[in-house]
Amino acid sequence: MTDIPETMYAVLQTGDGYSGKATGPAIDDAADWLEPGQIAVPTPGPGQVLIRLRMASVNPSDLHFIKGEYGQPRVKGMPAGFEGCGDVVAVGKGAERLVGQRVAFVAVNAGAWAEYVVTQAQMCIPLRPDISDEDGSAQIVNPMTAMAMVDIARSEGEAFIVSAATSQLGKLMVSLGRDLGLKPIALVRRAEAVEPLKALGAAEVLVISDPEMGQKFAAISRALKPRVFLDAVSDQTSERIFTAMPNGARWVSYGKLDAELPVLTQMGQLIFMGKRIEGFWLTQWMMTTPPADQARVVAEVQARFADGRWKTDVSGYLPLRDVVSGLAGALKKTDGKVMITP
Repeated sequence: MTDIPETMYAVLQTGDGYSGKATGPAIDDAADWLEPGQIAVPTPGPGQVLIRLRMASVNPSDLHFIKGEYGQPRVKGMPAGFEGCGDVVAVGKGAERLVGQRVAFVAVNAGAWAEYVVTQAQMCIPLRPDISDEDGSAQIVNPMTAMAMVDIARSEGEAFIVSAATSQLGKLMVSLGRDLGLKPIALVRRAEAVEPLKALGAAEVLVISDPEMGQKFAAISRALKPRVFLDAVSDQTSERIFTAMPNGARWVSYGKLDAELPVLTQMGQLIFMGKRIEGFWLTQWMMTTPPADQARVVAEVQARFADGRWKTDVSGYLPLRDVVSGLAGALKKTDGKVMITP
């Protein structure tokens, strides 16, 4: 084991608690919520591990979090960032099995944007040697969510709907649906995304700005009868899609990419058509799903990355010391994930 320093560089939160706002994950300047700092390297407690960071990925949840719009409160002066990969360099009691391993991890209360990260051992996944650091650092939030949510969709029928389908998670769900013999219906913002998503396995692709999108979706809904809507946007367009879905439809919201607050226009459908609106949060899934089921999902996720069926599209690399000044600019490229390196 290499020597562990007493202090480390980290990207720290300047806000505390919740903001009480819902402005979405877009940022103009990371310095509005983050600052660089030198803090003590944390010590792992019982059931915890200390990880030396190799790479961290930036997800919309990270941006919601630093702005005080996520489901967990910020803690001023603590590192930001949830997901990454790195090497376990120290462990607390009960986590000895992970000593020396390269792991994908989720930092439960944030902390991934730092040279060292402490988190719960149960939030770590040992990585196969044939998994790259890029895929390892984006191994949990999107892939595990994709597996869990497509599982929900499969339980309700052949067809399902995916919003923000050009996102990393959207593409994972479309290709997984294809592999399982399902019929993903993809919603996108740009016409140029239609053919690439069809090549990935989408049965239908709809451009939400198309003036005829409503009529087109109504026809698709009658033909394919999708009963699950996996939604990262959660705006008024989402509500219109939901109301056009058949009896028993489930609107599963797992993100809020649009700051618009939707108005529910067809409350009677919840009563007379048996429709449901619900949420999905991966942290809760990981804490409540039986270990054997999680192990099956983890093995399938890693196999997909190892054999090339899935891959992490990277839009750019950002050194840890440049995050505060450079994150907003790096996020303007929307064709992949921003990766933070030590």
